[in-house]
Amino acid sequence: MADNRTLSQPPAGGTPTVLVIGGGASGNALTILLRRAGIAVDLIEAKPDWNATTGSGITLQGNALRVLRELGVWEQVKASGYAFGSLGVTTPDGTVLFVAEDIQTGGEDLPATLGMQRPQLQQILIDTVRASGADVRLGTTAEALEQDADGVSVRFSDGSEGRYDLVIGADGVNSATRAAIGITDKPEPTGMAIWRIAAPRPESVTRTDLAYGGPAYIAGYCPTSENTIYAYVVEGCRDRASIDPATYADEMRRLVQSYGGVWPEITEHITDPKKVNYTWFDRLLVEDSWHRGRVVLIGDAAHCCPPTMAQGAAMSLEDALVLAELLSGAVADGRDWDDELLQAYHDRRIPRVRTVVEASMQIGQWQLDGVRDADMAGLVGRTMNLLKVRP
Repeated sequence: MADNRTLSQPPAGGTPTVLVIGGGASGNALTILLRRAGIAVDLIEAKPDWNATTGSGITLQGNALRVLRELGVWEQVKASGYAFGSLGVTTPDGTVLFVAEDIQTGGEDLPATLGMQRPQLQQILIDTVRASGADVRLGTTAEALEQDADGVSVRFSDGSEGRYDLVIGADGVNSATRAAIGITDKPEPTGMAIWRIAAPRPESVTRTDLAYGGPAYIAGYCPTSENTIYAYVVEGCRDRASIDPATYADEMRRLVQSYGGVWPEITEHITDPKKVNYTWFDRLLVEDSWHRGRVVLIGDAAHCCPPTMAQGAAMSLEDALVLAELLSGAVADGRDWDDELLQAYHDRRIPRVRTVVEASMQIGQWQLDGVRDADMAGLVGRTMNLLKVRP
């Protein structure tokens, strides 16, 4: 269903209604911000548990923390995570080659970087969404979207129907909403894959350290609280069907057993295959408009990239901030939610997102190609300095 007709204004004197499809970081953030502006929001999430127990850890740069502060959850995030301001690069045996100060992309009053357990961040956002008064339905998907001049009629998987002024697809990299509105872009594998696990924090781990080379492209870890880290190792893609999930812990242990430093201590905890996550790196960037008529995409539904710069969550959170600002501003000024406004959202976001996607891809490609003299530090520095500007 593709529709580029001009949109009409939300009902005069009435409360505009929005459906958010997907309860990840971007969908939750957008819901919180729209509710704060007095906009009625229904949020649906396909997973019955709202992804509250999924994932090992997440690295949040300052520009992500800036959005979390706008959401009013920064104090909770700070208390739950582990803030630090530098990045170490080591040899595979654990020898530290150099330590670089991270750029404070969120401003000098926020840490450069904070690691936290992903389920903790999700729970903080869930609690804030519920407190906002949004109508939340879990285990529910949108089965059909039908647009006309005045809104979008939605049929849900539970057999119910709803009518909305705007539908927002925040349903991730494999977005069904993206396909439903006729955007044919799909995620493409980059050639790399990552093994991840949460583990107890060795006392000496107070920042992210990365080892390049050895049996894998990258072996790294990030503190996620006073007591926890998440550890990861990046290798070339393998056929996922050829790896028995029961062997995930064995596979990850095999990859990291040659790394020194604190890795032997971390490896002791890589025992339960159910706690090990294996994922391919994907790339997606929808260059064309992110909306069709009254349906618009945010977050991973519109773009994703390898986590080589730890900017995936930040870009999704920034999408939510910018779109909420435009929608709520239009309501306050009595302006239309029209094609011009939704195109302005795309035009404001695409240069910044493209820069991050291309830089993240370039770093990964240098590793795949075995380029030894790449100016990785220069590329990261230039990109991060651009992100200091508010989106």
